[in-house]
Amino acid sequence: MKSSRISGYYKLPPEERLEMVRKFANLEEEEVKAIAGVGLSTEQAERMIENFIGTLELPIGIATNFLIDEKDYLVPMAIEEPSVVAAASNAAKMARVKGGFTTSATEPVMIGQIQLTGIRDPHSAKMEILRIKDKIIDKANEQDPILVKFGGGCKDIEVRVIDTKLGPMVITHLLVDCRDAMGANAINTMAEAVAPMLEDITGGNVYLRIISNLAKFRLARARAVFDKDAIGGEEVVDGILNAYAFAEADIFRCSTHNKGIMNGITAVTLATGNDTRAIEAGAHSYAAINGSYKPLTTYEKNKDGDLVGTIEVPVAAGLIGGATAVHPVAKASVKILGIKTASELSRIIATVGLAQNFAALRALATEGIQRGHMNLHARNIAAMAGAAGDEINKVAELLVKSKKVRMDKAKEILREIKAEEK
Repeated sequence: MKSSRISGYYKLPPEERLEMVRKFANLEEEEVKAIAGVGLSTEQAERMIENFIGTLELPIGIATNFLIDEKDYLVPMAIEEPSVVAAASNAAKMARVKGGFTTSATEPVMIGQIQLTGIRDPHSAKMEILRIKDKIIDKANEQDPILVKFGGGCKDIEVRVIDTKLGPMVITHLLVDCRDAMGANAINTMAEAVAPMLEDITGGNVYLRIISNLAKFRLARARAVFDKDAIGGEEVVDGILNAYAFAEADIFRCSTHNKGIMNGITAVTLATGNDTRAIEAGAHSYAAINGSYKPLTTYEKNKDGDLVGTIEVPVAAGLIGGATAVHPVAKASVKILGIKTASELSRIIATVGLAQNFAALRALATEGIQRGHMNLHARNIAAMAGAAGDEINKVAELLVKSKKVRMDKAKEILREIKAEEK
């Protein structure tokens, strides 16, 4: 039975880490090469964007220890920030004590918006649109018979009347089950197709016809019980609850709280070739859906004194289309996860968000956020100062000891090391 609990994984050289991932996920040689080398060819990149001139590489790390719904996962994360992958792995290790993470997800329903303007009797228009709801749904579904064949398609509509500074507008929502796709192309096509029907029945003018990234119907949820002794005792539990209460009450703190969640969510989203901007926009707008900006996670203490963490977040991630289907590293990342559905991917993404947030709050409640972060950041500073090979670790260690992780200090230490070697 495969396990993501790999002791000392971080101590191994990159080649050995990748070899362990290869065995875990049964990667082919080409997939291994894509991860280890330049994953995106010029020809592939040229097809993905306009005016292509080159690529920007980000490191991909593997978060270990994740036990989700009694299944082990190695989780690829693409991110430039130090300590994120280590923090997620450590949080997942602590969660294993009480059985890991449990998850659930709603159906993958997204919203397509159609904006009607210039209507004198907007509420009457709303009723007329709802009266022909079935015809609108049929018209939408004619645009994507393949999606309908696999159980997706437009399932329902909503109609809202909103007040704007230009007067009332009637907004029709197509509720579309996207199955294993993110859904933007399908939804936008459906919205374009039904727009003339709405104009005919209301006498209004259609302007925008586009997907909404506030995917309030496409939610992923995760939960974990963190054993109080495993995470450092009752004081740590109380410290995390204190930090959570701060975020819940203060928007300035809440912004950083949710940013920590997105460290995990965005890293997995990017590694699998999904749309990071859409998911980030959806998450932050969902955090404010009730009128004030709130944490995407919750923390409570159960009867045993353990910490219970939960997350609920919209995750419009797909496995069909986009970079997920064409980028070789994204395809390899999906294979490492061993997933077959977008629902499973969304639940993993939410889980990593919860793990990342817990790790940050625990660090804040104990030694402070800087310690682990600076240990890794110091290596970057050492390299930027001109250190190479074994010098990087030597300079980084002395930087951390000095508690002055700065470029000028790194250069000073490097000069001293080189002088001693002469």
